[in-house]
Amino acid sequence: MARRNGRTAAIAAFVAVAMVGLAFASVPLYRIFCQVTGFAGTTQRAEDGAVPGPVGRMISVRFDANTSRALPWRFEPVDTHRNVAVGARNIALYTARNLSDRPVTGTATFNVTPAQAGQYFSKIQCFCFTEQTLAPGEEVRMPVIFFVDPAIMDDPDARDISEITLSYTFYPVDQPEAGS
Repeated sequence: MARRNGRTAAIAAFVAVAMVGLAFASVPLYRIFCQVTGFAGTTQRAEDGAVPGPVGRMISVRFDANTSRALPWRFEPVDTHRNVAVGARNIALYTARNLSDRPVTGTATFNVTPAQAGQYFSKIQCFCFTEQTLAPGEEVRMPVIFFVDPAIMDDPDARDISEITLSYTFYPVDQPEAGS
């Protein structure tokens, strides 16, 4: 009986540890899932920079910019809209200006709508891949180089999409206090 109780306790402890481990792993696993599938409008990252080339179809891309209230920046797209050739390399520019009297570091989150377009929207280069630090009053232009994968035309859930919105939101990055 004591042996059976010990086995039951060991199994219960293992299940509890596994559940805690799964809880900690769920956020990175979800992020990986979204990046692989384009779920929830998560864009793809074209690691090798290869672009398929234009296929003759045009699609409208809108550019959106948002800033957390906690970040003292002005952030906006240079152009709010552009018609692009599916499969062709494109560049969009955003500007950011630090409105404060101190250096501020921000990081951008992004998504694409409609959500089913996310798996076909590939970024080659983007300011959102790294944190951005702006000096007091500094204004910079930040490019995003992208393409819309021609495979979008073969997906019954995405082939009729005529407009994609690329949206960014900048948030402050917590900086350690001086002397800590």
